[in-house]
Amino acid sequence: MKKLTLRLLILPLQIGICKMNKLEELKKHLKRGNVYRRTDLAKWSKSVDRHIHLLLQDGTLKKLSQGVYYFPKETTFGQTPPDEEVLVKSFLKDDRFLLTSPNAYNSLGVGTTQLYNKRVVYNHKRHGEFKLGNKKFEFQIKHHFPTKLTQEFLLVDLVNNLEKLAEDQGEVMKNVLAKANAMDEKKLKQSVSVYGNAKAKRLFAPLIH
Repeated sequence: MKKLTLRLLILPLQIGICKMNKLEELKKHLKRGNVYRRTDLAKWSKSVDRHIHLLLQDGTLKKLSQGVYYFPKETTFGQTPPDEEVLVKSFLKDDRFLLTSPNAYNSLGVGTTQLYNKRVVYNHKRHGEFKLGNKKFEFQIKHHFPTKLTQEFLLVDLVNNLEKLAEDQGEVMKNVLAKANAMDEKKLKQSVSVYGNAKAKRLFAPLIH
């Protein structure tokens, strides 16, 4: 009888230890600075929802959006936010995207000076505004976009989106044409052909033969 009672007392303790071991095993797979989807964590846990709840409780993970979590990097100044490229890649489950902002147009020197608290993600999967962590991203589905920003793409993209900007459009357009004349005609022609909307193609048509 005493042995049975002892076993009944020990059993919950053993189960608890086993559960903690499973959680610690899951933690070993996590790398600081990485963003994880629930499906990623499910590869290492048979009780993924319970483990996610515990990891959120003890501060190991931070919830960024539904089903997306971050294992923060620690610095002398505290925890750092996730890298935007890593965050977007995890959210999309795809590395085919271009992360940009209207602020990038200011590098062209065509008279745009406004600063925008806006991040734009050209991609093939998602459309709409999504909050990931403390940041908002505007996802736009596009068939074609470059793997990285170029001056030619930015100029074409600026014309595509000029009506959305708080700028003197007439002055900016005059500077855009001057900038286009100074660019490599072949590269600009390709960017206009692949990335330009109807308005951009009409505007640049006289400059690219």
